[in-house]
Amino acid sequence: MDIKEILPYIKNHESGKVKIAFTDIDGILRGKYISAEKFLSIVDSGTSFCDVIFGWDSSDAAYDNVSYTGWHTGYPDAAASLDISTFRKIPWENGVPFFLGELVQKENTPHVCPRQLLKKVLRDTESAGFFPCFSQEFEWYNFAETPQSIHEKQFRSLRPITPGMFGYSILRSSLQNQFITDLFTQLNQFGIPIEGLHTETGPGTYEAAIKYSALLEAGDRAVLFKTAVKEIAYKHGIMATFMAKVNESLPGCGGHVHQSLWDAEQKKNLFYDEKDPQKMSEIMKQYLAGQLLLIPQLLPMFAPTINSYKRLVEGAWAPTTLTWGIDNRTVAFRVLNGSKSSCRLETRVIGADTNPYLAMAGALAAGLYGVKNKLQLKQAAVSGNGYLDHSNGRLPATLDEATKLMKQSAVATEILGEGFVDHFTRTREWEWRQHLKTVTDWELKRYFEII
Repeated sequence: MDIKEILPYIKNHESGKVKIAFTDIDGILRGKYISAEKFLSIVDSGTSFCDVIFGWDSSDAAYDNVSYTGWHTGYPDAAASLDISTFRKIPWENGVPFFLGELVQKENTPHVCPRQLLKKVLRDTESAGFFPCFSQEFEWYNFAETPQSIHEKQFRSLRPITPGMFGYSILRSSLQNQFITDLFTQLNQFGIPIEGLHTETGPGTYEAAIKYSALLEAGDRAVLFKTAVKEIAYKHGIMATFMAKVNESLPGCGGHVHQSLWDAEQKKNLFYDEKDPQKMSEIMKQYLAGQLLLIPQLLPMFAPTINSYKRLVEGAWAPTTLTWGIDNRTVAFRVLNGSKSSCRLETRVIGADTNPYLAMAGALAAGLYGVKNKLQLKQAAVSGNGYLDHSNGRLPATLDEATKLMKQSAVATEILGEGFVDHFTRTREWEWRQHLKTVTDWELKRYFEII
């Protein structure tokens, strides 16, 4: 729908309201309902939104170490814009109109808005003559719980919607068929087309692949997917979680990003070369070389929480080594080279707990760095178990280690901007410090009686 169709829809919608949302640093949608009248008054001129969404963490605790905003600024409203092209009707809310927006960079402040960062990397890519095509897939766990019940249980002994390990199960997908049906149907109606949806290995675990698209649309779809799944789940008395690791004995949840570069006319996949033995073009090899080089320096964008690093362990369907291979699920970078239309790179480091805007921006910026600098892919493809190949090194093992690498990285500053890198790494330092203060169940079980 274009603006001429959108405005009458909003004026005539029986709810008299519009839902707007912005993403914070963690990829969480922060927003509100506004009246249709208010929306119509700001659609051309822009609006404002409290800049605290970049000044607090996922639990609304205010950062004490960032300069963008804080008690020292008084948490003012920042200029904000709504992107009319993101218009959607929310199927599970009677078609209430919805828009995504972004906070506009303030004068003399760091550039920290995740959606604006993705647009910045997109401009760099288009300036180099490329059209990036992206998509993200997610794995997540579903529990027969409510926000009230999990707090009453103190997050222990939660009941998954199905027990046991049963990946790709036709049987188990019939047990919660109305939930799966609503996910598939309503996500598509909400402008998040799903290519595949199935049970994954793990109790109550699903996986969905979102259809590929242009970069910014791919980021929007992925960001909206996570909240939309949670809201649809609520309707069924289910809680969905995109934590990277919910239990040490269960597989983690990936948020793998698929990507390719096309020519500016969007007619030729520049990753595919029919004459190459591995069907990989020189551009694809350079792009992959860029990610192999820079992923350790950008890892907090792909593994942003303390919990993220519990997923990146051997034998749990998540990578630990800096490796690549052809259709190999034990490596960090999986090359899928089946045809000229589908040839792409899958970055498997990325977890379901990421901010999709940042994950895509980091992956593309790293790949583009490899192309611009004509990096050589010197490392051979792994044909066997990627966990055993340490020839190119390992991923950082903790958020603390990864954040220090990113903060010290001159290349990260070069490709993402000094303001963003400074602000983002400070938020990850905060996250690490919050973790250090906490006495965990593991510590009580290990030390309470014995020590």
